[in-house]
Amino acid sequence: MTKPTFINKEKLCKIVQKYPTPFHLYDEKGIRAKARALNSAFAWNKGFKEYFAVKATPNPHIMKILMEEGCGFDCSSYTELLLSQPLVSSGEQIMFSSNQTPDEDFLLAHKLGAVINLDDFTHIEVLEKLLEDKGGLPKNISFRYNPGGEFRLKSTDTEIMDTPGDAKYGFTKEQLFEGYKLLKQKGCEKFGIHAFLASNTKTNEYYPTLARILFETVVEIREKTGVSLSYVNLSGGVGVAYKPDEIPNDIYAIGEGVRKAYEEVLASAGMGDVAIYTELGRFILAEHGCLVTRAIREKHIYKEYVGVDACAANLMRPAIYGAYHHITVAGKEKESLTHKYDIAGGLCENNDKFAVDRMLPQIKVGTSDGDLLIIHDTGAHGHAMGYNYNGKLRSAELLLLENPNEDSEGVWVKLIRRAETPDDYFATLP
Repeated sequence: MTKPTFINKEKLCKIVQKYPTPFHLYDEKGIRAKARALNSAFAWNKGFKEYFAVKATPNPHIMKILMEEGCGFDCSSYTELLLSQPLVSSGEQIMFSSNQTPDEDFLLAHKLGAVINLDDFTHIEVLEKLLEDKGGLPKNISFRYNPGGEFRLKSTDTEIMDTPGDAKYGFTKEQLFEGYKLLKQKGCEKFGIHAFLASNTKTNEYYPTLARILFETVVEIREKTGVSLSYVNLSGGVGVAYKPDEIPNDIYAIGEGVRKAYEEVLASAGMGDVAIYTELGRFILAEHGCLVTRAIREKHIYKEYVGVDACAANLMRPAIYGAYHHITVAGKEKESLTHKYDIAGGLCENNDKFAVDRMLPQIKVGTSDGDLLIIHDTGAHGHAMGYNYNGKLRSAELLLLENPNEDSEGVWVKLIRRAETPDDYFATLP
Protein backbone atom coordinates (compact mmCIF):
# COMPACT_ATOMS: atom_id res chain seq x y z
CA MET A 1 0.00 0.00 0.00
CA THR A 2 1.05 3.59 -0.57
CA LYS A 3 1.00 6.47 1.86
CA PRO A 4 0.56 10.10 0.79
CA THR A 5 3.46 12.52 1.11
CA PHE A 6 3.33 16.27 1.63
CA ILE A 7 6.29 16.84 -0.71
CA ASN A 8 6.86 15.66 -4.29
CA LYS A 9 10.02 14.72 -6.15
CA GLU A 10 10.11 17.94 -8.18
CA LYS A 11 10.27 20.11 -5.07
CA LEU A 12 12.64 17.74 -3.31
CA CYS A 13 15.09 17.90 -6.19
CA LYS A 14 15.14 21.69 -5.90
CA ILE A 15 15.58 21.55 -2.12
CA VAL A 16 18.55 19.16 -2.27
CA GLN A 17 20.36 21.52 -4.63
CA LYS A 18 20.80 23.79 -1.62
CA TYR A 19 20.46 21.46 1.36
CA PRO A 20 22.25 18.11 1.05
CA THR A 21 20.62 14.97 2.37
CA PRO A 22 19.85 13.75 4.92
CA PHE A 23 17.48 16.27 6.49
CA HIS A 24 14.23 16.36 8.39
CA LEU A 25 11.42 18.27 6.66
CA TYR A 26 8.26 19.56 8.38
CA ASP A 27 4.96 20.66 6.84
CA GLU A 28 3.69 23.93 8.32
CA LYS A 29 0.24 23.59 6.77
CA GLY A 30 -0.30 20.12 8.22
CA ILE A 31 0.95 21.14 11.67
CA ARG A 32 -1.43 24.08 11.86
CA ALA A 33 -4.36 22.00 10.63
CA LYS A 34 -3.74 19.31 13.25
CA ALA A 35 -3.49 21.85 16.10
CA ARG A 36 -6.72 23.50 14.96
CA ALA A 37 -8.52 20.16 14.78
CA LEU A 38 -7.44 19.34 18.34
CA ASN A 39 -8.63 22.69 19.66
CA SER A 40 -11.92 22.31 17.81
CA ALA A 41 -12.50 18.80 19.15
CA PHE A 42 -12.19 20.04 22.74
CA ALA A 43 -13.83 23.45 22.26
CA TRP A 44 -16.72 22.25 24.46
CA ASN A 45 -14.40 22.67 27.48
CA LYS A 46 -13.90 26.37 28.25
CA GLY A 47 -10.52 25.85 29.92
CA PHE A 48 -9.05 23.46 27.37
CA LYS A 49 -5.37 23.87 26.52
CA GLU A 50 -2.85 21.77 24.63
CA TYR A 51 0.61 21.80 26.18
CA PHE A 52 2.76 20.55 23.30
CA ALA A 53 5.33 17.99 24.47
CA VAL A 54 8.56 19.81 23.65
CA LYS A 55 10.59 16.58 23.84
CA ALA A 56 8.88 15.40 20.63
CA THR A 57 10.21 18.22 18.44
CA PRO A 58 12.30 20.75 20.37
CA ASN A 59 12.65 23.39 17.69
CA PRO A 60 11.58 26.98 18.48
CA HIS A 61 10.34 27.57 14.92
CA ILE A 62 7.92 24.65 15.23
CA MET A 63 7.01 25.71 18.76
CA LYS A 64 6.24 29.25 17.57
CA ILE A 65 3.77 27.87 15.01
CA LEU A 66 2.01 25.92 17.77
CA MET A 67 2.02 28.91 20.11
CA GLU A 68 0.27 30.90 17.36
CA GLU A 69 -2.35 28.15 17.30
CA GLY A 70 -3.01 28.54 21.03
CA CYS A 71 -0.75 25.84 22.44
CA GLY A 72 1.43 25.96 25.53
CA PHE A 73 4.46 23.78 26.19
CA ASP A 74 5.09 20.69 28.27
CA CYS A 75 8.71 20.66 29.44
CA SER A 76 10.66 17.98 31.26
CA SER A 77 14.14 19.50 31.61
CA TYR A 78 16.08 22.68 32.30
CA THR A 79 16.96 23.14 28.63
CA GLU A 80 13.39 22.65 27.46
CA LEU A 81 12.33 25.35 29.91
CA LEU A 82 14.94 27.70 28.44
CA LEU A 83 13.70 26.84 24.95
CA SER A 84 10.11 27.70 25.88
CA GLN A 85 10.76 30.85 27.90
CA PRO A 86 11.09 33.40 25.06
CA LEU A 87 8.00 32.07 23.30
CA VAL A 88 5.43 32.48 26.08
CA SER A 89 3.80 35.57 27.54
CA SER A 90 2.90 33.87 30.82
CA GLY A 91 4.60 31.21 32.91
CA GLU A 92 1.36 29.25 33.15
CA GLN A 93 1.71 28.51 29.44
CA ILE A 94 4.42 26.06 30.52
CA MET A 95 3.70 22.76 32.26
CA PHE A 96 6.82 21.33 33.92
CA SER A 97 6.56 17.53 34.27
CA SER A 98 9.80 15.81 35.18
CA ASN A 99 11.15 12.94 37.25
CA GLN A 100 14.28 12.50 39.37
CA THR A 101 14.32 16.28 39.08
CA PRO A 102 17.53 18.25 39.84
CA ASP A 103 17.22 21.26 42.13
CA GLU A 104 18.15 23.71 39.39
CA ASP A 105 15.29 22.45 37.20
CA PHE A 106 12.72 23.05 39.94
CA LEU A 107 14.17 26.48 40.63
CA LEU A 108 14.04 27.56 37.00
CA ALA A 109 10.49 26.27 36.58
CA HIS A 110 9.43 28.28 39.63
CA LYS A 111 11.29 31.38 38.43
CA LEU A 112 9.47 31.22 35.10
CA GLY A 113 6.10 30.76 36.79
CA ALA A 114 5.56 27.37 35.14
CA VAL A 115 2.93 24.99 36.49
CA ILE A 116 4.94 22.33 38.32
CA ASN A 117 3.60 18.80 38.02
CA LEU A 118 5.21 16.81 40.85
CA ASP A 119 6.13 13.20 40.10
CA ASP A 120 6.56 11.92 43.66
CA PHE A 121 5.26 12.56 47.18
CA THR A 122 8.78 13.20 48.49
CA HIS A 123 9.13 16.06 46.01
CA ILE A 124 6.71 18.15 48.08
CA GLU A 125 9.31 18.48 50.82
CA VAL A 126 12.11 18.93 48.28
CA LEU A 127 10.28 21.78 46.55
CA GLU A 128 9.27 23.43 49.81
CA LYS A 129 12.88 23.52 51.05
CA LEU A 130 14.12 24.89 47.73
CA LEU A 131 11.56 27.70 47.83
CA GLU A 132 11.82 28.63 51.52
CA ASP A 133 13.35 32.02 50.74
CA LYS A 134 11.41 32.51 47.49
CA GLY A 135 7.88 32.89 48.76
CA GLY A 136 7.18 29.25 49.53
CA LEU A 137 5.30 26.68 47.50
CA PRO A 138 3.53 27.88 44.35
CA LYS A 139 -0.20 28.50 44.66
CA ASN A 140 -0.88 26.36 41.56
CA ILE A 141 0.47 22.82 41.61
CA SER A 142 -0.24 19.44 40.04
CA PHE A 143 0.44 15.77 40.85
CA ARG A 144 1.15 12.91 38.47
CA TYR A 145 -1.01 9.88 39.26
CA ASN A 146 -0.02 6.24 38.80
CA PRO A 147 -2.97 3.90 39.43
CA GLY A 148 -0.68 0.85 39.55
CA GLY A 149 -1.46 -2.65 38.36
CA GLU A 150 -2.25 -3.22 34.69
CA PHE A 151 -4.11 -0.98 32.29
CA ARG A 152 -5.94 -3.01 29.68
CA LEU A 153 -8.32 -1.68 27.08
CA LYS A 154 -10.07 -3.90 24.56
CA SER A 155 -11.79 -2.16 21.71
CA THR A 156 -12.94 -2.75 18.18
CA ASP A 157 -9.73 -1.12 16.95
CA THR A 158 -7.02 -2.73 19.03
CA GLU A 159 -6.07 -4.11 22.42
CA ILE A 160 -3.96 -1.90 24.66
CA MET A 161 -2.10 -3.28 27.61
CA ASP A 162 0.41 -1.49 29.77
CA THR A 163 1.65 -1.95 33.31
CA PRO A 164 1.57 1.33 35.25
CA GLY A 165 2.63 -0.61 38.36
CA ASP A 166 6.04 -1.17 36.74
CA ALA A 167 6.46 2.47 35.72
CA LYS A 168 8.74 4.79 37.66
CA TYR A 169 6.29 7.69 37.48
CA GLY A 170 3.65 9.18 39.73
CA PHE A 171 1.82 9.06 43.07
CA THR A 172 -0.28 6.18 44.36
CA LYS A 173 -3.90 7.03 45.09
CA GLU A 174 -3.32 7.15 48.85
CA GLN A 175 -0.35 9.46 48.28
CA LEU A 176 -2.60 11.71 46.20
CA PHE A 177 -5.06 12.06 49.06
CA GLU A 178 -2.31 12.83 51.56
CA GLY A 179 -0.51 15.15 49.16
CA TYR A 180 -3.50 17.34 48.32
CA LYS A 181 -4.45 17.67 52.00
CA LEU A 182 -0.88 18.63 52.87
CA LEU A 183 -0.59 21.24 50.14
CA LYS A 184 -3.92 22.78 51.06
CA GLN A 185 -2.69 23.12 54.64
CA LYS A 186 0.44 24.81 53.32
CA GLY A 187 -1.56 27.45 51.46
CA CYS A 188 -1.73 26.13 47.91
CA GLU A 189 -4.92 27.18 46.17
CA LYS A 190 -5.16 25.62 42.71
CA PHE A 191 -4.68 21.92 42.05
CA GLY A 192 -4.43 19.59 39.08
CA ILE A 193 -3.90 15.94 38.24
CA HIS A 194 -1.96 14.31 35.39
CA ALA A 195 -1.66 10.71 34.19
CA PHE A 196 -0.16 8.79 31.28
CA LEU A 197 -1.06 5.12 31.00
CA ALA A 198 -0.18 4.00 27.46
CA SER A 199 1.88 5.17 24.49
CA ASN A 200 0.94 5.57 20.81
CA THR A 201 -2.57 4.18 21.24
CA LYS A 202 -4.48 3.57 18.02
CA THR A 203 -8.03 3.63 19.26
CA ASN A 204 -10.50 6.44 19.85
CA GLU A 205 -11.37 4.86 23.20
CA TYR A 206 -8.07 5.41 25.05
CA TYR A 207 -8.50 9.08 25.99
CA PRO A 208 -12.16 8.70 27.07
CA THR A 209 -11.23 5.66 29.19
CA LEU A 210 -8.31 7.50 30.82
CA ALA A 211 -10.47 10.58 31.30
CA ARG A 212 -13.16 8.60 33.12
CA ILE A 213 -10.53 7.10 35.45
CA LEU A 214 -9.19 10.56 36.26
CA PHE A 215 -12.60 12.20 36.56
CA GLU A 216 -13.73 9.54 39.05
CA THR A 217 -10.49 10.06 40.96
CA VAL A 218 -11.09 13.82 41.04
CA VAL A 219 -14.54 13.29 42.58
CA GLU A 220 -13.07 10.87 45.13
CA ILE A 221 -10.33 13.37 46.03
CA ARG A 222 -12.94 16.01 46.80
CA GLU A 223 -14.95 13.58 48.90
CA LYS A 224 -11.96 12.39 50.93
CA THR A 225 -9.86 15.55 51.21
CA GLY A 226 -12.17 18.50 50.59
CA VAL A 227 -9.88 19.61 47.75
CA SER A 228 -11.55 20.54 44.46
CA LEU A 229 -9.24 20.19 41.49
CA SER A 230 -9.17 22.88 38.81
CA TYR A 231 -7.75 20.92 35.87
CA VAL A 232 -7.20 17.39 34.58
CA ASN A 233 -4.21 16.78 32.32
CA LEU A 234 -4.76 13.77 30.04
CA SER A 235 -1.12 14.06 28.87
CA GLY A 236 -0.19 12.19 25.67
CA GLY A 237 -0.64 8.67 24.35
CA VAL A 238 -2.91 9.31 21.36
CA GLY A 239 -1.00 7.70 18.50
CA VAL A 240 -0.69 7.94 14.75
CA ALA A 241 -1.07 5.47 11.90
CA TYR A 242 2.52 4.64 11.01
CA LYS A 243 1.45 1.85 8.65
CA PRO A 244 -0.62 2.67 5.55
CA ASP A 245 -3.27 0.06 6.36
CA GLU A 246 -3.90 1.40 9.88
CA ILE A 247 -6.98 3.51 10.60
CA PRO A 248 -5.94 6.89 12.04
CA ASN A 249 -7.41 8.15 15.27
CA ASP A 250 -10.38 10.52 14.95
CA ILE A 251 -9.71 13.45 17.27
CA TYR A 252 -13.35 14.56 17.06
CA ALA A 253 -14.58 11.14 18.20
CA ILE A 254 -11.97 11.23 20.96
CA GLY A 255 -13.06 14.69 22.08
CA GLU A 256 -16.70 13.61 22.10
CA GLY A 257 -15.85 10.53 24.16
CA VAL A 258 -14.06 12.67 26.75
CA ARG A 259 -17.00 15.10 26.79
CA LYS A 260 -19.42 12.25 27.51
CA ALA A 261 -17.30 11.02 30.43
CA TYR A 262 -16.98 14.61 31.66
CA GLU A 263 -20.75 15.13 31.69
CA GLU A 264 -21.47 11.77 33.33
CA VAL A 265 -18.82 12.04 36.05
CA LEU A 266 -17.68 15.61 36.70
CA ALA A 267 -20.65 17.71 35.61
CA SER A 268 -23.10 15.42 37.41
CA ALA A 269 -21.01 15.88 40.58
CA GLY A 270 -21.24 19.66 40.29
CA MET A 271 -17.69 20.00 38.93
CA GLY A 272 -18.49 21.24 35.44
CA ASP A 273 -15.84 23.98 35.58
CA VAL A 274 -12.79 21.68 35.56
CA ALA A 275 -10.41 22.46 32.68
CA ILE A 276 -9.00 19.76 30.40
CA TYR A 277 -5.36 19.81 29.31
CA THR A 278 -3.52 17.59 26.81
CA GLU A 279 0.13 17.03 25.86
CA LEU A 280 0.00 15.52 22.38
CA GLY A 281 3.46 15.74 20.84
CA ARG A 282 3.31 12.70 18.57
CA PHE A 283 -0.29 13.21 17.46
CA ILE A 284 0.33 16.79 16.36
CA LEU A 285 3.77 16.45 14.76
CA ALA A 286 4.66 12.90 13.70
CA GLU A 287 2.71 12.75 10.44
CA HIS A 288 3.84 16.22 9.43
CA GLY A 289 7.54 15.49 9.28
CA CYS A 290 9.71 13.18 7.22
CA LEU A 291 13.36 12.22 6.92
CA VAL A 292 14.72 12.68 3.40
CA THR A 293 17.74 10.56 2.52
CA ARG A 294 19.54 9.48 -0.65
CA ALA A 295 20.24 5.90 -1.72
CA ILE A 296 24.03 5.85 -2.16
CA ARG A 297 25.15 2.20 -2.02
CA GLU A 298 23.91 -1.31 -2.71
CA LYS A 299 25.00 -4.69 -1.39
CA HIS A 300 24.14 -8.16 -2.67
CA ILE A 301 24.91 -10.95 -0.20
CA TYR A 302 22.43 -13.13 1.69
CA LYS A 303 19.94 -10.28 1.39
CA GLU A 304 19.56 -7.27 -0.85
CA TYR A 305 20.63 -4.05 0.85
CA VAL A 306 20.28 -0.42 -0.12
CA GLY A 307 22.53 1.89 1.86
CA VAL A 308 21.41 5.46 2.50
CA ASP A 309 23.22 8.54 3.74
CA ALA A 310 21.04 8.74 6.87
CA CYS A 311 21.45 6.36 9.79
CA ALA A 312 19.99 5.61 13.22
CA ALA A 313 21.68 8.78 14.49
CA ASN A 314 19.09 10.65 12.41
CA LEU A 315 16.15 8.40 13.33
CA MET A 316 16.68 5.83 16.04
CA ARG A 317 13.13 4.49 16.47
CA PRO A 318 13.47 1.57 14.03
CA ALA A 319 16.80 0.55 15.56
CA ILE A 320 15.78 0.60 19.22
CA TYR A 321 12.06 -0.21 19.04
CA GLY A 322 11.75 -2.08 15.78
CA ALA A 323 9.34 0.71 14.90
CA TYR A 324 7.76 0.77 11.44
CA HIS A 325 8.22 3.87 9.31
CA HIS A 326 6.77 3.79 5.82
CA ILE A 327 9.19 4.55 2.98
CA THR A 328 8.36 6.19 -0.34
CA VAL A 329 10.83 6.30 -3.23
CA ALA A 330 10.28 9.82 -4.53
CA GLY A 331 8.88 9.83 -8.06
CA LYS A 332 8.17 6.08 -8.02
CA GLU A 333 4.94 6.17 -6.03
CA LYS A 334 3.01 4.40 -8.80
CA GLU A 335 5.64 1.80 -9.67
CA SER A 336 5.24 -1.84 -8.71
CA LEU A 337 6.82 -3.11 -5.49
CA THR A 338 9.12 -5.61 -7.17
CA HIS A 339 12.20 -5.69 -4.94
CA LYS A 340 12.71 -6.79 -1.34
CA TYR A 341 15.28 -4.66 0.46
CA ASP A 342 16.79 -3.96 3.82
CA ILE A 343 17.27 -0.18 3.94
CA ALA A 344 20.42 0.37 5.99
CA GLY A 345 22.43 3.22 7.43
CA GLY A 346 26.16 3.39 7.94
CA LEU A 347 26.54 2.94 11.71
CA CYS A 348 28.71 0.10 12.99
CA GLU A 349 25.61 -1.53 14.45
CA ASN A 350 23.63 -4.29 12.75
CA ASN A 351 20.32 -2.84 13.93
CA ASP A 352 20.95 0.35 11.92
CA LYS A 353 18.14 -0.40 9.48
CA PHE A 354 15.15 1.73 8.55
CA ALA A 355 13.35 -1.25 7.02
CA VAL A 356 13.81 -5.01 6.90
CA ASP A 357 12.52 -7.15 4.01
CA ARG A 358 10.54 -4.16 2.70
CA MET A 359 8.96 -4.46 -0.74
CA LEU A 360 9.77 -1.34 -2.77
CA PRO A 361 10.24 -0.30 -6.39
CA GLN A 362 13.71 -0.91 -7.78
CA ILE A 363 16.00 1.70 -6.23
CA LYS A 364 18.75 3.48 -8.10
CA VAL A 365 21.86 4.22 -6.03
CA GLY A 366 24.49 6.93 -6.39
CA THR A 367 26.07 9.59 -4.23
CA SER A 368 24.68 12.40 -6.39
CA ASP A 369 21.97 10.83 -8.52
CA GLY A 370 20.61 8.03 -6.34
CA ASP A 371 16.90 7.92 -5.59
CA LEU A 372 15.57 10.13 -2.82
CA LEU A 373 13.77 8.16 -0.12
CA ILE A 374 11.08 9.75 2.04
CA ILE A 375 10.87 8.10 5.46
CA HIS A 376 7.44 9.01 6.79
CA ASP A 377 6.14 10.17 10.16
CA THR A 378 9.39 11.41 11.70
CA GLY A 379 8.01 14.78 12.82
CA ALA A 380 7.98 13.67 16.46
CA HIS A 381 10.75 11.76 18.21
CA GLY A 382 12.83 11.90 15.03
CA HIS A 383 15.50 14.59 14.99
CA ALA A 384 14.93 15.05 18.72
CA MET A 385 16.39 11.63 19.50
CA GLY A 386 19.50 12.16 17.35
CA TYR A 387 22.97 11.46 18.69
CA ASN A 388 26.64 11.41 17.68
CA TYR A 389 27.68 7.77 17.90
CA ASN A 390 30.37 6.86 15.35
CA GLY A 391 30.99 10.59 15.04
CA LYS A 392 27.80 10.99 13.04
CA LEU A 393 26.54 14.54 12.82
CA ARG A 394 22.91 15.55 13.30
CA SER A 395 21.15 16.67 10.16
CA ALA A 396 19.46 19.92 9.25
CA GLU A 397 15.78 20.64 9.89
CA LEU A 398 13.74 22.39 7.21
CA LEU A 399 10.23 23.82 7.27
CA LEU A 400 7.97 23.58 4.22
CA LEU A 401 6.21 26.93 4.32
CA GLU A 402 2.45 27.22 4.10
CA ASN A 403 2.62 30.63 2.44
CA PRO A 404 6.03 31.02 0.75
CA ASN A 405 7.12 34.44 -0.43
CA GLU A 406 10.00 35.94 -2.34
CA ASP A 407 12.22 35.66 0.71
CA SER A 408 11.65 31.91 1.13
CA GLU A 409 14.84 31.03 -0.77
CA GLY A 410 12.96 30.06 -3.90
CA VAL A 411 12.28 26.48 -2.90
CA TRP A 412 9.37 26.87 -0.46
CA VAL A 413 11.45 25.99 2.57
CA LYS A 414 13.07 27.66 5.53
CA LEU A 415 16.14 26.38 7.31
CA ILE A 416 15.12 26.06 10.97
CA ARG A 417 18.21 24.20 12.20
CA ARG A 418 21.45 23.87 10.28
CA ALA A 419 23.27 20.56 9.98
CA GLU A 420 26.06 19.94 12.47
CA THR A 421 29.67 20.20 11.36
CA PRO A 422 32.83 18.53 12.68
CA ASP A 423 33.57 21.81 14.48
CA ASP A 424 30.35 21.31 16.48
CA TYR A 425 31.42 17.78 17.36
CA PHE A 426 34.76 18.97 18.75
CA ALA A 427 33.46 22.20 20.34
CA THR A 428 32.94 20.75 23.82
CA LEU A 429 36.45 19.35 24.15
CA PRO A 430 38.74 21.40 26.44
